[in-house]
Amino acid sequence: MTVKDIDSGRKIIHVDMDAFFAAVYIRDHPEVKSKPVICGGPANSRGVVSTCNYEARKYGIHSAMPSFQAHKLCPHGIFVRPDFDRIREASEIVRKIFYEYSDLVEPVSIDEAYLDVTNNKMNLASATEVAKEIRKKIFERTQLTASAGVSYNKFLAKTASEMNKPDGLTVITPKKALKILEELPIGKFHGIGKVTEKKMNYLGIRNGKDLKDRSLKELSKHFGKVANFYYHIVRGIDNRQVTTSRIRKSLGCERTFSKDIDDVEEMLEVLKTISQKLSGKMREKKFKAKTLTVKIKYANFDMVSRSKTLDLPFDDEKIMLHIGRKLMLETLGPKCSIRLLGFSLSNLVWENDENNKQQVLPFFEETELAVGE
Repeated sequence: MTVKDIDSGRKIIHVDMDAFFAAVYIRDHPEVKSKPVICGGPANSRGVVSTCNYEARKYGIHSAMPSFQAHKLCPHGIFVRPDFDRIREASEIVRKIFYEYSDLVEPVSIDEAYLDVTNNKMNLASATEVAKEIRKKIFERTQLTASAGVSYNKFLAKTASEMNKPDGLTVITPKKALKILEELPIGKFHGIGKVTEKKMNYLGIRNGKDLKDRSLKELSKHFGKVANFYYHIVRGIDNRQVTTSRIRKSLGCERTFSKDIDDVEEMLEVLKTISQKLSGKMREKKFKAKTLTVKIKYANFDMVSRSKTLDLPFDDEKIMLHIGRKLMLETLGPKCSIRLLGFSLSNLVWENDENNKQQVLPFFEETELAVGE
């Protein structure tokens, strides 16, 4: 494969704010700037870390880690709640900067996005210059830093943005791409999580070169349909477009208890609250779901989930509570204590989706589903 084979001529930037939640807090409270700051649940609680600054990461703290574990690793750390009003305010400023350079902006989350700047609004000669200006404006207008990656496709732009954090800019050109990918540890490939990394290591795949040496047939045997993705990305091929409207594929809500609970009635009250919250969000965003999954974490940290898919989409809280109640009671063992309970919704159907327009009517006004069973 030659450089010509993989060079699409596109110019893609991935921008990722550095430790965003923690950075906003530190900006607003400069007295903690040089200290380890952990955003999320209180210290010694069952909450989780949403993010932490780089001082805290030196102690091995990372996102999604239980707060009590983070406190053990760094007892002198400063545990704070994220200020979502200030976070949203900063995110909006950053988003507006993106649109100064391109209308092809794909937000991935509140703190990162892809931009297609093949033809940028400022008529700058290179995507690298665009990325430099964007990072400069972000700092000037928010006093926050961002890392950016520049390349010819989304996968490589994302890979590049992770290579020089924080406050870095990395460019992966077509000439450099294949060498970088061959040397990249398999755990650094975006889209390969801890479980897949472990499986690949077991198969002798520890870096990009090892992955590249495997045939598509062999990869498919071990990884199924996703093997096609692995086979192409290690060769620098990613034809995904930067899409300006991302369709949500799932929605979830869960609650971690400060103390284990074993009272079924208390659990049902939690499910009722979650159902109301999810139903409100679905009606606000104008979508329904066909699949509901109940997630339970027991006191011993074992995690189980059970799902139910209906023929018709729903957004009614009573429907969710009925399904969730049944799934939960089928899952719980006798005298079980749990530390987390939640719902997630998938197989979403959007009101403005022409393919599903006939399915978005309020079907359940006429169904015979007995919510009170």
